[in-house]
Amino acid sequence: MLFQAYQNSNMIMLCLVLAAFLNMLQVRGATHIVGDRDGWSLFADSNNWTQGKEFHVGDVLVFNYEEHVHSVMQVNSTAYEDCIKDPYISLFASGSDSVVLSVVGQSWYICGVGDHCENGQKLSINVAP
Repeated sequence: MLFQAYQNSNMIMLCLVLAAFLNMLQVRGATHIVGDRDGWSLFADSNNWTQGKEFHVGDVLVFNYEEHVHSVMQVNSTAYEDCIKDPYISLFASGSDSVVLSVVGQSWYICGVGDHCENGQKLSINVAP
C-alpha cells in the first residue's frame, strides 16, 4: 500500500513537471514592430528605433513594408557593412514578415531592393539570452 502511494506521488510529480515544461514552450518573447508605425522603410531611422530597446532570444521582429518595394535579408556583418546582397542567411519578401530571434549575439538585416541598403535601410541588433 505504501509503495503504491509512493508510485502515485511520483506520477503526479512527473505530470506537474511535464505541464510546467509545456507551458514554458508556449511562452513567447516580446514583439517588436521594426520602425514602429513607419515600418521597414527608407525613411525610418533604425539606429534611433533600437535605442532603449532590449532584444532577447524568443522575441519576434515584425517587418511591415510594401511588398515588391522592399525586402528583408538577414546577413552577416560584412554584408551589413558593405550592403552585399548575396549570399544572405534568410530572405523575406511578403510585406509582413515575422522573425523569431533564436541566437544570442549580433543580428543584421538589410533591404535587398535597389540601393535601399546603401541609403540606410538596414538594422543591426544585439540579442541577449
